[in-house]
Amino acid sequence: MTTRDLAACPPAADQGRRRSIAFLNWAHAIDHYVMLILATVVIDLAVVYQRSYAELIALGTPSFIAFGLFSLPAGWLGDRWSRRNMIALFYFGCAGSLLLAGLAPNLLVLTVALTGLGIFAAIYHPVGTAMLIAQARSRGRSLAFNGVCGNLGVAVAAALTAALAGAFGWRGAFLVPALVCVVSGVIYLRLVPDGRHSGEQRPSTPDVLLPPFLAAIIFALFVMIALSAGLVFHIATIAVPKLVDERLGSDFSLIEIGGIATAILMCGAVAQLTIGRLVERFPLHLLFAAVAILQFAGVLWSAYAKGPMLVPALAVAVAAIYAQVTVNDLVIARYTADAWRSRIYAVRYFLTFLVSGAAVSMIALFYVRGGFDLVLGVTARIALGFVVGTVLIAVLVSGIERQRARTMPAE
Repeated sequence: MTTRDLAACPPAADQGRRRSIAFLNWAHAIDHYVMLILATVVIDLAVVYQRSYAELIALGTPSFIAFGLFSLPAGWLGDRWSRRNMIALFYFGCAGSLLLAGLAPNLLVLTVALTGLGIFAAIYHPVGTAMLIAQARSRGRSLAFNGVCGNLGVAVAAALTAALAGAFGWRGAFLVPALVCVVSGVIYLRLVPDGRHSGEQRPSTPDVLLPPFLAAIIFALFVMIALSAGLVFHIATIAVPKLVDERLGSDFSLIEIGGIATAILMCGAVAQLTIGRLVERFPLHLLFAAVAILQFAGVLWSAYAKGPMLVPALAVAVAAIYAQVTVNDLVIARYTADAWRSRIYAVRYFLTFLVSGAAVSMIALFYVRGGFDLVLGVTARIALGFVVGTVLIAVLVSGIERQRARTMPAE
C-alpha cells in the first residue's frame, strides 16, 4: 500500500490503521519490559535464595534463546496465517508465562516460566515490525516512534520492576505485568479486526531491487551484523542495573539503582526519535555505519568509566545501540518485499535474539573471571565487528547507487 493509497483511505479504515499501530507500539513496550524483569528481580532473588548474581542471571539463558529461536516459526505464521492473531497470541502467551513465574515455587519452575515467556515474546519483532512497515505512512518516523516505545519498555523495566518488588515482593514484579497483558489482549481483539480476508494483496517485490551477487554479499554481512548487534544490545541492557550498582561509587537502594538505569536507557528513546528524522535527510547505509561507529565508541568508553563519568558513557552507548535498531529495520524494509517480510525479519531477529542467550551466559562467565572490566572489554571487541559489517555495506551500496546514477537517462 502506497502513501497515496493510504491518503485515500476512508476515515474508518484510517482510524483502524492508527488503532492497530497504537497496539503494536504498546506491544513493543511490553515485549522489552517483560524480558528484562529478571535483570532487576535477580538482585532480590539473590537475598531470597542465597545464590550468587552469576548463578541467578544465568536462569534467563533459556528464555533469551527461545526469544531468538521461536521468531522463525512466528514470522512464518505471521505471513501464512494472520499477523493480527499472532499479536493476540503474544499478549495472552506472555500473560500466562508471567503468571507462572509469579507463582513459581522454586527456581526450576521459574526457569520454565521464563522460557515460556521467551517463546511468546519472540512473536512481536518479526510479526509486529512487518505489520508496522505495511501500515505506516512514514516508515522512518513510525519505526522510530515504535522503537522509542520498545526503548521505554526497557527503560522503565528497571525502575518499575524495582518498585513492584518493593511493594509486593519479587512475585508481584511478574504478576502485575501478567494482568496488564491479559487486559491488553482482550481489548486488542475487540478493537483490531483480522484483515486476512480483506482481499488485499501484499507486494511481492521490494522497494529497491539488488543484483543477486550484491544481495548475497549484503545478506552475509547482515548475518554478521545481527550476531554482533544482538550480543551488544543484550549485554548492555541486561548489565546496566548491576553495572550502575557497582561503579557509581556510592550506596544506593534498589529503587535508586533502577531509577538511574532508567534515566540512562531513556537516552535510547531520544536517539531513536532523532534517527527517525535523520533517515529522511541522509542515505540509510551511511547512517547505519555512523551509528555503528558511535556504538563502538560508547561501549569502549563505558569499559573504562567509573563514578559519575559512567552515566554519560553508558548514555552514549545506549543511544547508539537503540538508534542502530531503527536504521537496521529500515534498511531491511527497503530491500525486501512485504509478502515475505515477516520471514526476513524472523531471520534477522532469530540471529539477533538467539545470541541473547549467549549474552546472559557471557555476562555470568566473564563477570566471575574479571568483573565488568572484562565484560565490557569483550563487548567493545564485538561492537567492532558491527562497525566492519556496516562500513562494508555502506561501501557496496554507495557503489551500486553511483552506478545507477550514471546509467539513468537524463530528464
